Amino acid sequence: MSKKQDSFYFQNFMDCADCSRRAAYFLRDTLEHFDATALKEKLDEMHKIEHAGDSKKHELINALVKAFITPIDREDLVQISQNMDDLTDKIEDVLIRIYYNHISDIREDAFQMVDVLIRCCEEICLLMEEFPHFKHSKKLHECIVRINSLEEESDELFISCMYRLHGTNIDPLHILVWREIYLYLEKCADTCEHIADIVESVVMKNR
Repeated sequence: MSKKQDSFYFQNFMDCADCSRRAAYFLRDTLEHFDATALKEKLDEMHKIEHAGDSKKHELINALVKAFITPIDREDLVQISQNMDDLTDKIEDVLIRIYYNHISDIREDAFQMVDVLIRCCEEICLLMEEFPHFKHSKKLHECIVRINSLEEESDELFISCMYRLHGTNIDPLHILVWREIYLYLEKCADTCEHIADIVESVVMKNR
């Protein structure tokens, strides 16, 4: 397979990572300048980012259908593509739940989880930039370690957020709604770790 054909897959992953990063920053901006009356418009803008990620996934699948040789196993290419798409989907899911649950105010600790998510997405972008050099790269392992650490940080924040949420004497419906939002924020970080784990597996299989 030509280097140009090889580079298509890795560039596709970089583009998908950028979609996730854009979605994470858009989520934070929406929460920082929160306006419940403008949420539907914000959701439409977020969906455009998510749709761009979907398009990249379809491009990769279409290329795989026609490809005879691929730079890494087809199953790994598909799995990475699916998880990259899942990441952008889950970021959109956070905003969807804020919208359909008629959230009027954003809890302060949600910003901490979003900030960790942004750092995760930045690391995924670095991971995908380094991925084409996976046979010789030393930076790739460092990215994977940082993503794993950020996922652990997200887990700890999730527990702290839930502890504070359940320790407040407020409406049970409010608790249920925010449990779901925190859960989806934590799932975003989990998905970043899944992507890193697949990349690590590819490195192990091809060295």
